Amino acid sequence: MFVKICRTLLFGSAASLAVWAAVDPRFRNLEGFPSGRICLPMAGGVALALLALAIGTTWQRFVWWFSLALVGQALALQLIEAGNLIRYQHYRTFRHLLTGTHFLLLILLVSQSFFVLFGVARRWSTIRGWLQKSFRLWQLLAVVAVFVLTSAALSRDVSIYVGEVIFASFVQTVNVCNLVLLAWAFPESWLEWFRQKLQVFETGETRTNLFLILSAIWVTLLSAFLAYFFYERHPHIPDEVIYVEHARYLAARMLTMPAPPVPAAFNIFLMSLEGGRWYAVPPFGWPAVLSVGVWLGVPWLVNPLLAGLNVLLAYALASELFDRRVARWIVLLLCVSPWHIFMAMNFMTHTVTFTCALVATLGVAWARKTGKTKWALLAGAFIGLASLIRPLDGLMLAGLLGLWSIGAGGRRLKLAHIAALVLATAIIGSISLAYNRHLTGDPTANPLIVYSDKQFGPGSNGLGFGPNKGLGTWAIDPFPGHSPLDAAVNSNLNLFSLNIELLGWSIGSLLLIAAFSFSRALKRADYLMLVAISVVFTAHIFYWYSGGPDFGARYWFLMLFPCLALTARGIQFFESTLDANSHNQNHRRVAIAVLSLCLISLVNYVPWRALDKYHHFLRMRPDVRYLAKEHGFGKSLVLIRGDEHPDYASAFTYNPLSLQADEPVYAWDRGPALTSQLLQVYKDRPIWIINGPSITGRGYEIIDGPLTAQGFLAAKSERR
Repeated sequence: MFVKICRTLLFGSAASLAVWAAVDPRFRNLEGFPSGRICLPMAGGVALALLALAIGTTWQRFVWWFSLALVGQALALQLIEAGNLIRYQHYRTFRHLLTGTHFLLLILLVSQSFFVLFGVARRWSTIRGWLQKSFRLWQLLAVVAVFVLTSAALSRDVSIYVGEVIFASFVQTVNVCNLVLLAWAFPESWLEWFRQKLQVFETGETRTNLFLILSAIWVTLLSAFLAYFFYERHPHIPDEVIYVEHARYLAARMLTMPAPPVPAAFNIFLMSLEGGRWYAVPPFGWPAVLSVGVWLGVPWLVNPLLAGLNVLLAYALASELFDRRVARWIVLLLCVSPWHIFMAMNFMTHTVTFTCALVATLGVAWARKTGKTKWALLAGAFIGLASLIRPLDGLMLAGLLGLWSIGAGGRRLKLAHIAALVLATAIIGSISLAYNRHLTGDPTANPLIVYSDKQFGPGSNGLGFGPNKGLGTWAIDPFPGHSPLDAAVNSNLNLFSLNIELLGWSIGSLLLIAAFSFSRALKRADYLMLVAISVVFTAHIFYWYSGGPDFGARYWFLMLFPCLALTARGIQFFESTLDANSHNQNHRRVAIAVLSLCLISLVNYVPWRALDKYHHFLRMRPDVRYLAKEHGFGKSLVLIRGDEHPDYASAFTYNPLSLQADEPVYAWDRGPALTSQLLQVYKDRPIWIINGPSITGRGYEIIDGPLTAQGFLAAKSERR
């Protein structure tokens, strides 16, 4: 009877939390869309519902610790200041934590800490014995250093940074201890059942195809869902705006566009106007791929589909380098990695570059395995394609696979295969020379470098150190120019982002990787993964920009496969440190802990990040798309007031390729002189005036229209 009463109360409390989250305006933004705050009551509701189901059963202790871990991460996320502007996330300062709602959340976090530390204290002698048996002192110190130094992003104020590192490390430690207790509480009577299920997952041959297909579908659907409902099928980063525009005119079989009639009114970052031609300056490889989606009318689906394909490719590659168990773990981790999922949600270049890297590496592996030249040609072609998308990534890929093909870390390929690899790389990569010549007149003059040199000074966007490096406009570029100190700061910011975004785990995403990397259990394939990570890390030391906080350590995205591979190997390593005899299945508790972390991340981190950061990210919104339909803009001139980004950049995306087309033309209202020129060109069109988000503090708002040119001038005189 007591159990039934408790169960009823718990279910009722869970339902109350869900209703509260649904109706309380504090969990929504000013426009009524759910905010990141809603994730805490939802996590609490899930936790209470699970406790209701488990109470009175052998699962109640395990579910208690699982629920505590779930709510604990949700609490910690609410103490973070992130938001949808361009900045790295930080825990709020102690002054803020001790006021208002944050103080209550802090008290709840302290309560979790009390329960967890009390539980660990009871088992400390066993834990200490395992640590002493499994690790040497230097290994523990190295792992702790990684654990602590990647827990928080650098701040300009050193005292604030030190305080945040201490607090963030404490939060991660509490969650590590919570995880240990969670795994420990898994019912002994169910361990054999779990072992059988895990064995089917890790080694089951008959279900491999179904597992892979479902995994690829999951990744595609989840990232597409986020792209449609949260990213709103709209570019948010300045680069994305240009990638989409470039893809649009490539889909129309154009290499450049005609110059706009009033260039300054259509000026946009990364678009160059030379000799009457208007064109995007970034490499054309990704826009060429994206143009297929434009042609089909679904450009927002290209990256989600590529991400699903990458799941299959990653499994194929992992099967060549590791055993089946590691390969399946890598696939599972790809299915839950926020870094992978959110990168597939956007219009950026990194997902397709990852595809190229996987295919190219597979090609070299298959050429070695089968002795067939076609695989070397395939590898070379995709190395070349990578260079057309992200030249530095293509160079790194060529170096890594070139060394691997001549025998570094594996058996050397036949001379004919090496020649085929080099030839295919050169043929595909050389397309950029013809493209450069068409745009700049010089095959070796990259349009992006020419543009950067002209706009920001010679050598500003190149590799290397010097006072001339950098665009001088980025608030998150730590110091003027580029120096080893900048490189150290950039490395810290990217390591922190990797620790947060790779898996979204409350214990940090790098703990297993660090523990395994400092162990003495590495094999040849593991060293290959470390070399790949080191090459990506080292190459970006010489670039002035870290990549910023957009989508994690995005410049390091080629680390994704090596990091997940080392995480999977870390799972095996921790299993090996526990008793694995036939009468004790304790080593299976490692998998229980990892699966719990993945589930908690999906429930907590993914929706929190999607709501708190990526909805209307950088204040970029597709509002003009809806306003045009609602008000029937038709053949009109729409003047956008506000900044270039986000106000005009968001509207620019919806311009027709021909600025004389019978469609709305969106121009940037930059003052009376330009407006007069626009009125001369578009004198036969009705005029609409729209204020952008940087003016309204909300979305786009129509402030006047439709007006004739004369009506516009009259209204302007009245406003004066």
